[in-house]
Amino acid sequence: MDSIKLFESKKVRSQWVIETEIWYFSVVDVIEILTNSSIPKRYWSDLKKKLTKEGSQLYEKIVQLKFESNDGKKYATDCLETKEILRLVQSIPSPKAEPFKQWLAKVGYERMQEIADPSQGIDRARENWQKLGRSEKWIQQRMTGQETRNKLTDYWKDSGVSKGDEFAFLTNIIHQEWTGLTVNKHKAMH
Repeated sequence: MDSIKLFESKKVRSQWVIETEIWYFSVVDVIEILTNSSIPKRYWSDLKKKLTKEGSQLYEKIVQLKFESNDGKKYATDCLETKEILRLVQSIPSPKAEPFKQWLAKVGYERMQEIADPSQGIDRARENWQKLGRSEKWIQQRMTGQETRNKLTDYWKDSGVSKGDEFAFLTNIIHQEWTGLTVNKHKAMH
C-alpha cells in the first residue's frame, strides 16, 4: 500500500509492507525537505559514506522499494522504517531537523522516566488518548481490554506458546472471530 505523506506541503513517499507490518519512507524525500538540497540523491550518497565511516549501522537497514517518480515510472528507492528515519534526522545538520531532534530528546526522556516508574507510562497513555478526543469510557475499555489481552498471552505462555508467529496466529484467530477480518485486512482498511 503506497501512500504520500506531506510535510511542509512537500511529498514524502511511503509504503506499508503488509508482510512485516512496517511503514517505510523514501530517504531522498526526507533529505530534500530537511536540507533544501537541489540534488538530494547526492546529499544522501555523501551522507551514507560519512555515516559508514563513523560506524553507523544505518546503511544495513536500507530497504529498496519501488516508488513512482516525477516521470510516472517506478524506480527502486532507498527507504528506511520510522525508527531509522528518525535516526537519519539526527544525522542531518539542518534548522528544519532541529524540532524533530528536540521532540526525540523529549520522547527519549519521557521513556526513561517510564522505565524508572512504569505508572507514568499508564498516565501518559491516558493523557494522550484524552488529547486525541477519546471519552473516559473508551479509555477505560481500552485499558481493560489491554489487561485482558495480557492475561490471555500470559496464559498462552504458561501453556507453551513461545514464538512470535504462534502468538500472531492465535491473535489472528481471535480477531477474525470478532471482526470477520484478519488482522492485516483490518489494518489495511485504516
